Amino acid sequence: MRARLILTQAAKGLARDKGMALAIALVTFVSILFVGSGALLRLQVAQLEDQWFNRIEVTIYMCAPGEKGGQCAGNGASPEQVEAVSTALQSPEMKPYVKEFQFETREKAYENFQRIYKDNYLAAATKPEMLPESFRVKLVDPSQFRIINEEFQAKPGVSRVYDQHQVVQPVLNALNRAAYMAWGLALVMTVAAVLLITTTIRLFAMSRERETAIMRLVGASNLFIQAPFILQSAIAAMFGAVLAIGAMFLGVKTVVQGWMAPSFPWTSFVGYRDVALIAPILLGVSLIFVAIAAAISLAKYTKV
Repeated sequence: MRARLILTQAAKGLARDKGMALAIALVTFVSILFVGSGALLRLQVAQLEDQWFNRIEVTIYMCAPGEKGGQCAGNGASPEQVEAVSTALQSPEMKPYVKEFQFETREKAYENFQRIYKDNYLAAATKPEMLPESFRVKLVDPSQFRIINEEFQAKPGVSRVYDQHQVVQPVLNALNRAAYMAWGLALVMTVAAVLLITTTIRLFAMSRERETAIMRLVGASNLFIQAPFILQSAIAAMFGAVLAIGAMFLGVKTVVQGWMAPSFPWTSFVGYRDVALIAPILLGVSLIFVAIAAAISLAKYTKV
């Protein structure tokens, strides 16, 4: 009986105070959208780290003929220098770091160069002897690429040590910064939400002050008086959160799956499953947050 009465009062409150309910729904929508976007960006970074870091290689380029500077004297790396690098990669000191490596000859490098730049004028202008020999090294732990750089950069016959981490890390850093920006905006919106929801709920209570006074006179408890206000605030917040989650699904469908995934087929992106994973958390957080804000803001206006 009491539950039915509370539901009836909450429904009447929503019907009567549509503008206030809409304000709660909108501010919850924006806050949850920013929080959810930040969470999806962090999940995207984690996916890219798992995918790309496992594929990261370190390439040790030997000196090419005519190259001068550093460890290169202009004659190219000698067979002895190439052998010394190969031996060092197989040494006990490097075993904990080197998973496997492949030696790429000038002929193989030329073949790969022609395949990559087949439609470019560079392909016709490049000769096999212009390209360096190299070692392509897979690491046990890709995050330890600096060890290879420190060990081989100064060896005779080595032109440079290049790690793909230099390409991947700026992308991950940019995504991380975007996630932090989204969470920063979410924090600002959460503060705004606290102020707006608190004020709106108080207006709910003030607009029904007469009914509240009658309920006090007949001996209703604080919980019974506050429950309809908390419930209608929670319903409005849930509506906003559901809209935000729907917007996230739509964003994943149109932007991620509809545009980014076909444009960058070599990598993986967040999908519907990731949105579904965080959706219950976002709903729960929004409901708990609004319920606590409502209970605190109503304490003065509905106290028995």
